[in-house]
Amino acid sequence: MEFIAKYKLTLIGVVVGTIGGFLYYYFLGCSSGTCAITSNPINSSLYGAVMGGLVFNMAKEQKAKKE
Repeated sequence: MEFIAKYKLTLIGVVVGTIGGFLYYYFLGCSSGTCAITSNPINSSLYGAVMGGLVFNMAKEQKAKKE
């Protein structure tokens, strides 16, 4: 439980990024199969998860610096 409490914002970012990555694939994805990230829903979702985690973690660090 300590892990979840400590990284709550980052985990939320991973979930939001995963959903965003899948939605990007679904609505805007590459249908020809030549795009490395957006031609596959798993790749797109994983990329979104990583980006979401990084962005939310960065926001957490900025918030900690202000306090």
